Amino acid sequence: MRFPWDRPAPLVHRPNRIARSWTMGTALRDRDVRHALKQKLLRDHLSDPRTLVLEELGLRHGTCRVDIAIVNGQIHGYEIKSDSDTLERLPSQLEIYSRVLDQATLVVGSKHADKAISSLPEWWGIRVATIGPRSAINFELIRKSKRNPNIDPIAVAELLWRSEVIEILRKVGIAPNQLRQPRSNLYCLMTVVFSLTELRKIVRQRLKDREKWRGRQPPSLNDDLLTPIPT
Repeated sequence: MRFPWDRPAPLVHRPNRIARSWTMGTALRDRDVRHALKQKLLRDHLSDPRTLVLEELGLRHGTCRVDIAIVNGQIHGYEIKSDSDTLERLPSQLEIYSRVLDQATLVVGSKHADKAISSLPEWWGIRVATIGPRSAINFELIRKSKRNPNIDPIAVAELLWRSEVIEILRKVGIAPNQLRQPRSNLYCLMTVVFSLTELRKIVRQRLKDREKWRGRQPPSLNDDLLTPIPT
C-alpha cells in the first residue's frame, strides 16, 4: 500500500518560505551547511563512542563519496547540496548511494530544493537548509529517511579493504589458493559466504575497528570529521 507521504514533496505549499533565503541574496555554502549539520543534527552521534562519523566515505572504490556517513547499527549517508553547488552529479550519486547505504538523507539549499527533491527515490530523507532571521542555518524536515530496499551486496562488500576481506575469509576456512584471486572475485565470494544481513554487520564493525583513519581522536563539533587514508 502506498501512502501520500511516500511521494517526494513538491514543496508548493510553502513557496514563500523556501524562496526567501535565496532571494535575499545569501547563498548557503557547503562548509556552512556542514558545520550547522554537525552542530544541530549530528551532535548526539559525534559524542557517542559507539558511533563512527566519517566525512567523504568512498563508495564503489571512490567512484563517489558520501559527504557525511553515520555508522552505528546502520550506515546513514548525508548528501549536501548547498545553494552554491550544482545538481550535475546528483543522478550518478543517487545510483551509487542506493546500492550501498542503509538510509540516506539529502540536505539541500532552497535554491535547488524543488528540482532535487523531485528526483529522489522514495526512501530518501529530505531536509531543506534555510537561513533564519538571525543568520542561523535551519534544517526543515520534509521527509524522514526509510530503509533502502535495494542494497547491492557486492557494493557493500567493496567498502572493505582487500586485506580485511582476506582476513575475514581465512577465518571462516576459505582455502589459501582461493584468497589469491583478484579483488573483485573476493568481493563476490564474500556475498556467497555471508548473507546480506551478516555482510552489513561485518562491514559496519570493520569500519569502526579500522586503525588507518586520518586523525584517530574522536571528532568534535568544531573539528573536521575523520576521513580515510587511501590504501
